[in-house]
Amino acid sequence: MQPQVKKKRIHIIDALRGFSLAGIVLVHMVENYIGGPATEAFNEATRIGVLDYIVEGFNQIVLRGKFFALFSFLFGLSFFIQMDSAHSKGRNYGIRFLWRIILLLLIGLVHHFFYRGDILTVYALAGIFLIPFYKISTKTILVLTGILFIGIGRFLILAITGDGNIFGSDMFMPDSPATDAYYELLKTASFTEVGWDNSTAGQLMKMEFQFGIFSRGYLTFGFFLLGLLVGRFGILHRYKDYVRYLPNLFWTGGILFVVGAGIAIAGFSQMGTEFSFANGWVMLGLTGMDIINIGLTAVILGLFVWLYNKANWEKRLVKFAPYGRMALTNYVTQTVIGTFIFYGWGMGYLGTIPHRYTFLMGLAIIVIQMILSAWWLGKFQYGPLEWLWRSATHFTWFPLKKKE
Repeated sequence: MQPQVKKKRIHIIDALRGFSLAGIVLVHMVENYIGGPATEAFNEATRIGVLDYIVEGFNQIVLRGKFFALFSFLFGLSFFIQMDSAHSKGRNYGIRFLWRIILLLLIGLVHHFFYRGDILTVYALAGIFLIPFYKISTKTILVLTGILFIGIGRFLILAITGDGNIFGSDMFMPDSPATDAYYELLKTASFTEVGWDNSTAGQLMKMEFQFGIFSRGYLTFGFFLLGLLVGRFGILHRYKDYVRYLPNLFWTGGILFVVGAGIAIAGFSQMGTEFSFANGWVMLGLTGMDIINIGLTAVILGLFVWLYNKANWEKRLVKFAPYGRMALTNYVTQTVIGTFIFYGWGMGYLGTIPHRYTFLMGLAIIVIQMILSAWWLGKFQYGPLEWLWRSATHFTWFPLKKKE
C-alpha cells in the first residue's frame, strides 16, 4: 500500500534542493561559466598556486557531476509529488505537467542564450518521457535505471555511428580549434554574439554532450527515475523512519565507487597511446567514471539526511530550504551574475582569477542568495520565476504576496 503523504511542505526536500544548487554554482564559478572544456591558457591563468589545485581537485572529486545528480534526483521526486497530489484529488496531472515542461523549455532557451551549460532545456526534453513512468512498476523502473547507469546509451551511440558523434561537435578536447575559438568569443564578443552562438552551435554541442557518448542526459533520466521511486515510497517524507538504513546506502555508494574506479582504470589503461572517443575501451572508462559519480552522490545524499536527522544540524541545514524553494530564480540569477563577471560583454574577467578566489566568490553568491531568499519568502509565497511558472502552468495569477 502506498504511504499517505502529508500535504504540507517537506523542508528536508527544499533544503536538499538548495544544498545541491549551492554545489552547482560553485562548480560553475570555478569553471568561469565556460560550459565546455577549458583551454590551456585558462588552466595556466587560474592554477597559479597549491590552493588553486586543491580547489580544482575538490571541485572534480566532490562537486562536479554529483550535485547535478542530486538536483536531477529532486526533479524526479518533485514530479512524483505533483502527480501524486493531483491523483489523490481524482485528477490526472499528466497533460498539465507536459505544459509545465514546455514552459520550462522556453525558460531554458532564454537561459541558454546566456550560458550554453544550461540544464533546464535538458530537464524539459527528458521530463517529457518521465510522464508515463508514474504508473510503471517499481521493478521495471529499477531495471531501466540500472541499464542507463551502466552506460548502455554511449555504447549504442558508438555502435550506430561508428565514431560516437551525433551532431558533429569537435568541442570536447581542450586543444580543439573550436574550443579555442569559443573561449575567444566569450572574452571578446558582444552579448548578442555570445547568445547567438550559444543558441546555435552551443545547442548542438550540448545535445552531443547530453545524448552522445558522454551520456549525461541518460544519467539525468536515471536520476529522475530514482527520485520518482523515493517519492513513491515516501522515503524523504518520512526520512526519520529510514535513517537506520543509511549504512546500507553508504556501503552501496562505497562499493559503486570501488567498482567504478576499477572499471575506469581497466578501460583507460587499454585505450592505447592515441586518445579517441571512438574507442570501446574509452567508453568503458567513461562508464566507470559515471559509476564513481553515482556512488559518491549516494554517499553525499546519505550524509545530508544523516546530519539533517540531528537536531543541531537540522537547524543549520534547514537554512538551505528557502534557497531551494526559489531554485529556479536563484539558478537563473546565478548565471546572469556569473556570465556578467566573466564574459567580455560584462566585466571580462574570464580566465584571469585564480580558482581559490572564484570559489570564494561562489560562496559569497550562495550566502547572499540564501539571505535574499529567506527575506523574499518572508514576504511572498513564491520566488519571482516560480510564481510566473506556476501561474502560467495553471492559466491563473496566483496570489504572490503573503497575507498580513
